[in-house]
Amino acid sequence: MKFRETIQPYAGQPLSRQVLLDALREYKRPWDKIHELVQQGLLARLKRGIYIPGPRLHMATPEPFLLANHLAGPSYVSLHAALSWHGLIPERVYEISSVTTQKSKVYQTPVGKFTYTHLPLPYYAYGIRQVELAKDQSALVASGEKALCDLVVTTPGILLRSVLQAKELLLEDLRMDENLLHKLDVSKITSWIPEAPKMESLAILVKTLKSL
Repeated sequence: MKFRETIQPYAGQPLSRQVLLDALREYKRPWDKIHELVQQGLLARLKRGIYIPGPRLHMATPEPFLLANHLAGPSYVSLHAALSWHGLIPERVYEISSVTTQKSKVYQTPVGKFTYTHLPLPYYAYGIRQVELAKDQSALVASGEKALCDLVVTTPGILLRSVLQAKELLLEDLRMDENLLHKLDVSKITSWIPEAPKMESLAILVKTLKSL
């Protein structure tokens, strides 16, 4: 199939509107052709302007974290998704959670649910890493320290007032690996506190991590 050959160089990457328009330039009404390809299962639409190869093409598709970066920006993967990726929590996470400087939003797509939670600058910009997910695929993901802090500051029901309460959150509610918690860099968290929401809660978090 000519279309398959045209987009093969972009395998493993989200397909932008420009890539598809170039691939379908011989058609007078390329957007109608895109709709037809979606109906045929040759393309899957994630949102307007972002597509991936459909199941009938049998091509590599982008890693979910890479898709998360593209669906809404600026953003990076954090919260439960990043904590699971770092091995800090035992559960496998199916919803890809990110944070963004834009409004909070949710995308339901053919490849899963992607959520975005607002965080303000400059706190937002701390603790972000570019990680390699697969060959030619990388994404922005929170460090373990930042993912944990983001979870504390964005969850309405979390307001840490004591070390005991924080330990219950970390070890019982989240079932975090205590050995890995020992490896978190509390100096980084401490440096973020002056610019962070819920400063008092993060200060208790630092105190708790030091006590483990």
